[in-house]
Amino acid sequence: MTDLELTVHAALEAGKLLKENFGSDAAVDEATHHDIKLALDKESQHLIEGILLGARPGDALYGEEGIGGNPDSSRQWIVDPIDGTVNFYYGIPHFCVSIALRVEGEVVLGVIHDPIIGDTWTVEKGGQPMLNGRPISCSKRAKLEECALFVGCGKDEEALRVGLERFRKASIRARKMRMMGSAALGLAYIASGRLDAYVESRISLWDIAAGKLLVEAAGGKVNLEENPDHADSWSIVATNGLIPIEEIL
Repeated sequence: MTDLELTVHAALEAGKLLKENFGSDAAVDEATHHDIKLALDKESQHLIEGILLGARPGDALYGEEGIGGNPDSSRQWIVDPIDGTVNFYYGIPHFCVSIALRVEGEVVLGVIHDPIIGDTWTVEKGGQPMLNGRPISCSKRAKLEECALFVGCGKDEEALRVGLERFRKASIRARKMRMMGSAALGLAYIASGRLDAYVESRISLWDIAAGKLLVEAAGGKVNLEENPDHADSWSIVATNGLIPIEEIL
């Protein structure tokens, strides 16, 4: 089984677990003002880890719910077992499983799976990005007035302030604005032409690793800037590569 086939298998199996539990009462492990952690997050990551490291026992795994495997390995799986946990908890069918593989510090493949819709995005570095086995590309829209933008607001006061101001500025220019609750799906939507840009001032690597590769392979652009005060946290600007995103930053 190739790395990509293995990743798709892990994502689909985790997706089955999430779909089976969607709409039922979910056990909350941790609740803060702006976020929720479910027992199912850990269960999903444990399932993914078992599949990936079971097949590649020398690899490392870096996920939202912790790390596993060989920490000295040059091969690291980057996993978000439920991207959009709050959506899942409230019964909103917009969440996904995101898995990327990083080798020698470079992300070389990514898979994003939406278990409710049944969409699966796949990409390997240097290859064609795919949605359900069909080639995809970013939109050709070049004017903000024609575009649909996704703005995330983060979870702390400063990130919320910046995100809401960007939302206000973009709303004046763009055709439509969206706050959808899943960074990975937002990037997958840009890669397949459903959205045109995504901006957020604070996001974690596991949310965006697979999606970044997808967008770039589909002809878009992604700019990441590390947040020095928050480990493994980044600001992101992702676009179809055509729109003047600097006008809303």
